[in-house]
Amino acid sequence: MINITHLNFKYPDSNFKLLIDRFEVKEGERVAVIGPSGSGKTTLLNLISGILPTVEGDVRVGDYELNKLNDNQRRNFRISHIGFIFQDFELLDYLTVMDNILHPYRITKALKLDSVVKKRAADLADQMGIGDKLKRKPAALSQGEQQRVAICRALLPKPRLLLADEATGNLDPENKTKILDLLFKSVAMENATLLAVTHDHELLPKFDRVIDFKEFRAVSKATQ
Repeated sequence: MINITHLNFKYPDSNFKLLIDRFEVKEGERVAVIGPSGSGKTTLLNLISGILPTVEGDVRVGDYELNKLNDNQRRNFRISHIGFIFQDFELLDYLTVMDNILHPYRITKALKLDSVVKKRAADLADQMGIGDKLKRKPAALSQGEQQRVAICRALLPKPRLLLADEATGNLDPENKTKILDLLFKSVAMENATLLAVTHDHELLPKFDRVIDFKEFRAVSKATQ
């Protein structure tokens, strides 16, 4: 599902550098990524999703070679094929919970919004415990509730690849386990792949594999 080779990425006017000779995640795998802050975990997710362009190296997701796509093509690819749970939620303050969940369908022709999608959105909200808050705005929700809205939005299009950046970071222990189990159930039903950045080591036994990102960061520092 994910195949990265000879990646060499750096931000302009920054000493940060991310070097990955090879990184692979198989279709259907549930992989956790751990590592110290600033090691490049979120940068990796942004490269895989096409938010950041690949300057040097090859990033392949499924049949798509992201390093060969332009900005618009990467955007359509991301909306159509990837569910991204952002660390800072990326909710729109002026939209209701329901409209935030449905938002990807309203910004591209690649997704079709119909009654079936709307029902799935409502069902996901119920499963996440926010079904009674669909008409509220994000400001009226707790951080944990906002995070669940973001998770619903990511799951709604039934993506083949789900990227999660600290998806359970703002949830209490009870809801943390419940939401993670729902994520695993959702990706299993769609035979999707899950790549999750997490600092919560208690969750690691639930994943098929754990990648420690400090190995990549060590290589990057050694070459500076």
